Amino acid sequence: MNLLDDVDARTKLAGSNKMEILLFSLGTRETFGINVFKVREVSQTPKITKTPNMPFGVEGVISLRGNIIPVISLSKFVATQDRPTGDANATMIVTEFSKHTQAFLVHEVDRIIRVDWDKVRAPENMLAGNQALITAITELPDGKLVSVLDVEQILASVIGEPAIPELQQVGLDHDQFLFFVDDSVVARREIVGVLDKIRVKYHQANNGKEAWDKLGALASRASHDGEPLSQKLRLILVDAEMPEMDGYVLTKHIKSDRRFDGIPVVMHSSLSSNANRAMGTSVGVDAYVAKFDPIVLADTLAPLLTA
Repeated sequence: MNLLDDVDARTKLAGSNKMEILLFSLGTRETFGINVFKVREVSQTPKITKTPNMPFGVEGVISLRGNIIPVISLSKFVATQDRPTGDANATMIVTEFSKHTQAFLVHEVDRIIRVDWDKVRAPENMLAGNQALITAITELPDGKLVSVLDVEQILASVIGEPAIPELQQVGLDHDQFLFFVDDSVVARREIVGVLDKIRVKYHQANNGKEAWDKLGALASRASHDGEPLSQKLRLILVDAEMPEMDGYVLTKHIKSDRRFDGIPVVMHSSLSSNANRAMGTSVGVDAYVAKFDPIVLADTLAPLLTA
């Protein structure tokens, strides 16, 4: 399909607080979305090979250009308001994130839309059920709502979350800490697990706007106390894609504010391609680390925390 042409042009979205979403359906009236940067290709669903002892939701595997990848039925995970019509698995979206390639089965794809992150909000007021699997909500011009799926959470439920091994502790003073922001429940669990293992205190936020507000409050307090914020806040860890304000814009705010001088910013993202690393570099991040690898995360943070 030609939906994914001109991906290179999308790298120019870095710092613009915009994202592009591929819209799709599961055969019901609801509309779902996934960040285009996670999508490698879209096609009709080929013949799937069944394998024994497959995790819940995995329909089987396919061979894609010599690589064997799992095929996951999204309709098995997402509770919909009405019964699907037609083949809920007719179309395949091949995705690449968190160092994994997998295909998600959907009914059909619609189109790609470009939205402002400040028009994308967290689903805190939603009813229970899909809430854990929906990372954001946005609205189309016709008033229809789009649920952006937390595909990292779905993948984690299929393959499991990595165990966090014993890690070397970082020797920070008792009043020094790290600040992190991530809208993914899975990512926050991993980050907290790593920070607990390396014995680093932390403050946290769940989206970019909340993070900027909290960082501003920390900076104001440090100014009032007459000390550089960098004496206590040793590092800021940001996700790339978040509701209300993405990590690229958040990083630009931090890097253009003298109150944060001397505090490194590390981008922690499931989008691990060279293009995404280049996007992070373009807004001034000091390091870029891919989710979900606790050892690599700890090894990236430790020298920056103690520099």
